[in-house]
Amino acid sequence: MKKSFTIQDSRFKGVKWLSSRVVPTQRLNYLTAPCVLFLLLTACCLLLSAAAEAKVYIDITSPAARKLPIAVSEFGGTFGKEISDIIKDDLDFTGIFLCLDRNAFMEAPSQPFNPKNWTVIGAEAVVKGMVSGARNLVATVSLYDALEGREILRKEYQTEASLLRPLAHTIANDIYRQMTGESGIFRTRVAYVARKGGEDSIYLADWDGHRAMSLGIKGNVILSPHWSKDGSRLLYSSERNRQWGIYLLDFKKTSETKVFSSKGTNIAGDFFPHPDEFIFSSSMSGSQDLYTYRIPASKLNRLTSSRGIEVSPTLSPDGGQISFISDRDGTPQLFIMSRDGSNARRLTFNGPYNTSPSWSPRGDKIVFSGRQGGKNQIFAINPDGSGITQLTDRGNNEDPSFSPDGRYIVFSSDRDGEKAVFIMRVNGEAQKRITPKGLRVFGPRWSPN
Repeated sequence: MKKSFTIQDSRFKGVKWLSSRVVPTQRLNYLTAPCVLFLLLTACCLLLSAAAEAKVYIDITSPAARKLPIAVSEFGGTFGKEISDIIKDDLDFTGIFLCLDRNAFMEAPSQPFNPKNWTVIGAEAVVKGMVSGARNLVATVSLYDALEGREILRKEYQTEASLLRPLAHTIANDIYRQMTGESGIFRTRVAYVARKGGEDSIYLADWDGHRAMSLGIKGNVILSPHWSKDGSRLLYSSERNRQWGIYLLDFKKTSETKVFSSKGTNIAGDFFPHPDEFIFSSSMSGSQDLYTYRIPASKLNRLTSSRGIEVSPTLSPDGGQISFISDRDGTPQLFIMSRDGSNARRLTFNGPYNTSPSWSPRGDKIVFSGRQGGKNQIFAINPDGSGITQLTDRGNNEDPSFSPDGRYIVFSSDRDGEKAVFIMRVNGEAQKRITPKGLRVFGPRWSPN
């Protein structure tokens, strides 16, 4: 059974990149919420030198890397301050940039770049820009190496004013890539479930919580959504008409389909790298066990048959290993096993209750929620069971999920008196609420792109 849905809000139109050999431009594959309406956004890029592009200013893989002092000047022109403020906030959250106070700047936005005006205040990189237009914006942005006194990146962007925030996030991504050699997360999204009036619905928002909107998918109960590896689908469980089904939301087809149902409770887990196969837990045979399901062939495969309860399966990036929660030893603990259900072993031996594991896209960490001192906290652990680290200590914290680069975590918390979505760095720093007050939310999942 398929159900169509439509996103009519123009704020959530997608954006494309264009490419040209004469004037190098790029296609912005930015989907602030998936839909079939696309808005053209061009980014004209001046390639200054091969050496400039090859240089990595920040080694984000080094644990001893220092923060790079960067000055994000207030952009001139229409919406200039708003756009530059968003860029500054994006870069600041990463923890790898030290964004300098604009009150210390000696050079006005309209003045030509002079490295002496910036090195004197400790800046090693400088961002300057100009924005023109009202309904259609044109932003010209330059990134400078203040120590070498040269421009290392220059781009021109064009988009509608309604896509101001995606524009700013795109610029921040380009700066991040230029300085680190890695992709940024500023165009990613977070899906979560919100409960209002006794009914659940799925919401989608930018990574920082802005431009949140309901997708119109509702149910008596909806559990945490799970993204496909390409970000084009969401898989989730919903209780409707007194039956638990697993549903697939396809953004490209703008349709919702019930892909599996049976007696008992069926709870969706992760997609495998294969886009049509997923793992889930079900009580169809009595106890809650783990199964895999291949959608086109309707092929069901049972992985576990324990007397205990086994739930919350999460997959390693290559799909070769499964981490899950089992109470086979008496209390809910974190386990790991091979893809075919063999070689199961226990990872956690601390705390009376552990749940909601999520595997890092890097494959080096698993985060989960564990009971500590009567409260649920977020922990990280290595896949071999070593290096367990507590990341939160306020309120009840659950439903952790990694960003696509594995450097940040989104989770739910009631530390403010109501369940809300928070984000933090992978080491637990910079914990920040991203959902508005008055909206009870849970089950956040960070998109893969």
